[in-house]
Amino acid sequence: MDPDAVAKAFVEHYYTTFDSNRGGLANLYQDGSMLTFEGQKIQGAQSIVAKLTSLPFQQCQHSITTVDCQPSGAGGMLVFVSGTLQLAGEQHALKFSQMFHLMPTQQGSFYVLNDIFRLNYT
Repeated sequence: MDPDAVAKAFVEHYYTTFDSNRGGLANLYQDGSMLTFEGQKIQGAQSIVAKLTSLPFQQCQHSITTVDCQPSGAGGMLVFVSGTLQLAGEQHALKFSQMFHLMPTQQGSFYVLNDIFRLNYT
């Protein structure tokens, strides 16, 4: 398993799904998963998806600038993403950073154990 290839495939899947059907992200999280979104901590797949689907915009487009990854204990990996987020109807894109801690499932795929999202204001 090439961690960089797994990270790239995960990032592509995550943001494509986020941009087209945020509810479809539910299967990437589990009950023990935690999202910190702009400082707000949310635990559990249902609560995380409820937060993501309640964000105050319908359409957005992520453009990824960088993806860095490192292996972590127990077969997991850390994935750090930076890029821009273009909201429908807005002139300027927003810069963001997001970190995922992916952990292996018994089925041989990965789920998101930890997810930290921040907008980057300059």
